Amino acid sequence: MSDLTQSDRDLINLLQEDMPLAHRPFAPLAAQLGISEDALIARIKQLKEDGFLTRFGPFFDVAPMGGAFCLCAMAVPAAEFETILTKVNAHPEVAHNYERTHHLNMWFVLATETPEGIADVAGKIEAETGIKVHCFPKLKEFFIGFKVAA
Repeated sequence: MSDLTQSDRDLINLLQEDMPLAHRPFAPLAAQLGISEDALIARIKQLKEDGFLTRFGPFFDVAPMGGAFCLCAMAVPAAEFETILTKVNAHPEVAHNYERTHHLNMWFVLATETPEGIADVAGKIEAETGIKVHCFPKLKEFFIGFKVAA
């Protein structure tokens, strides 16, 4: 994170707040930072390309819309981790993916349009990788408002 400017840090911190529901949601954010809307959008793109932002987009609660979320894990051999990661992340239903220091070392969230979609996508990932996908469905919802200060 040492390559980030203070402006980058301010932008990243601001992006973790609620985005305005507006036709041009970046305009008020740019105004808060004292830069143009085009400059703000270009900077987000660059931060993503440089790997400082791994995901930028809305987060929808799919359950009230008839969909489902599920935390999943796999035990991926270290030598195959990047290859498997690429295969797993190629599925648009994969919301995010993290490596952990554990026997089950790859953890990701599936978000599907239907509850049955979880088993379908997990099955496809198993077929593509040859590795068991362990599914841990949500039993109770907690809102923690997770933010990381840049």
